[in-house]
Amino acid sequence: MSIFSFRRAAWSPYVAGVIIGLLQIPAFLLMNTALGASSSYVTVAGTLASLFDPGITRIEYVAKHLEGAKNWWQVALVVGIALGAMISSRLGGTARTGVSRAWGRVASARPSVRFPMAFAGGFLMLLGARIADGCTSGHGISGIAQLSVGSLIAVTAMFTGGILAALLFFRRI
Repeated sequence: MSIFSFRRAAWSPYVAGVIIGLLQIPAFLLMNTALGASSSYVTVAGTLASLFDPGITRIEYVAKHLEGAKNWWQVALVVGIALGAMISSRLGGTARTGVSRAWGRVASARPSVRFPMAFAGGFLMLLGARIADGCTSGHGISGIAQLSVGSLIAVTAMFTGGILAALLFFRRI
């Protein structure tokens, strides 16, 4: 099986990283924007909110996420990521079939506990991404590619926070 086979359980992180990095080129050339995901939620939420309250489009923050193809391109990117992950897990034979033993007591929680916790965690991550004016993909891929000092600081903070959270989770500190 080749390194590019869609039926592999896992792709080489080096190959995947190069492909994602190269996606910066068409993003900037065709859409004049960087790769990122969190702003797509503002686009979708602003569009849905404007159906009930058209006045929301007068808020500058919302208005700038509703105009132009680049905002909807980001929405398509997020949808594509989710669909691609689902298709990849099916083709690679890694679709979730049960509870992971690696996560122990947390993963074995009942779905009635696990799903609300996952939703709350996702909401907090999205809130943090919007406060930081970008998500991990936006800062980590696009910001670093542009040598943005703010993105270098954000990525350092994200990795530090992730490492500390993992150490706390596994009771290593």
